Amino acid sequence: MNDELVNLWIIKADHDLKTAKDEITANDPATDTVCFHAQQCVEKYLKAYLVFNGIEIIKSLKTHDISELIDYCKDIDKDFEQLISDNDADRLTNYSIEARYPDDFYLPSVEESNQAIYIAENVKEFVKVKIK
Repeated sequence: MNDELVNLWIIKADHDLKTAKDEITANDPATDTVCFHAQQCVEKYLKAYLVFNGIEIIKSLKTHDISELIDYCKDIDKDFEQLISDNDADRLTNYSIEARYPDDFYLPSVEESNQAIYIAENVKEFVKVKIK
């Protein structure tokens, strides 16, 4: 395990979560930005867990697919099966693309944005317990 690299993944994930939480409180929040950063937080916490368990984030793991990352985590710890529903994982994954580019433009609602933040906070707490 590379403690320094795990901590760097966590710092980046926490920055994404902070950005999402700060933006959602704005008068007219950029919900696409909120959802993108919530997705990034989840992705980076899952990658921190994998690095903690000695998995090198190589080309095959440079994915934004939350379901795929959870599958890698489940290979190590079956508790990850209950972490996020398949629908939520797919929705988060879509935020990594649809919320960023105009050709796949989709503007999430404030409710969807709050749900994405809620999921990100749950993943953060879950993973932090697993890597202590």
